[in-house]
Amino acid sequence: MASGGEPVFATKALPKFLSCLTSRTSPVLLDLGPVVGSNVSFFGEQLGCKIFVEDIFADLDRHVRDGTLEKLPDFLKKRFPQQTGSVDGILCWDLIDYMDRRSAQELAAELTRVLRPDGALLAFFRAAARPEDPRYTKFVIVDDLGLKHRPYPAARGRQATLLNRDIIRLFSGLRVSDSFLLQNNLREILFRKPA
Repeated sequence: MASGGEPVFATKALPKFLSCLTSRTSPVLLDLGPVVGSNVSFFGEQLGCKIFVEDIFADLDRHVRDGTLEKLPDFLKKRFPQQTGSVDGILCWDLIDYMDRRSAQELAAELTRVLRPDGALLAFFRAAARPEDPRYTKFVIVDDLGLKHRPYPAARGRQATLLNRDIIRLFSGLRVSDSFLLQNNLREILFRKPA
């Protein structure tokens, strides 16, 4: 338990993700979640990296509210200003769980494009179906072994649970470096881009 009664959940993939980035001088990190100040500080202190926060959860919410979800794949295709092969690490969090297949495919293709050869991508996936729950989770890094999960309102709940083979197919341009199924039914997968 963390101070204030907020539980801290173990993470096995985060230390491996950090290890992938520590070998680089001033790595570039892309975070797809909302801005979490303590996470920015953590990565700045641990890696001395440049961080781009691109809140794709907010983009997804806007498309749901505006009734333009069918336009999300095309939007994602143009969403990332980063040059091809310019990012050392990507924090995808559990974003894919909230997307339809076409949007997830476009997102995966764009993330693969911007990731540098030998770069790392960390993604979380729910391993078990949960009832419709219109809440996202802010993952707050406590240290390299623990995360707090802070729910916040979402315009849409999780979509279908993906099987391992579907996830691997989605990120076909990357290879699975490590995969962990945690006690809280969260699957952590660390992908690497072939050099």
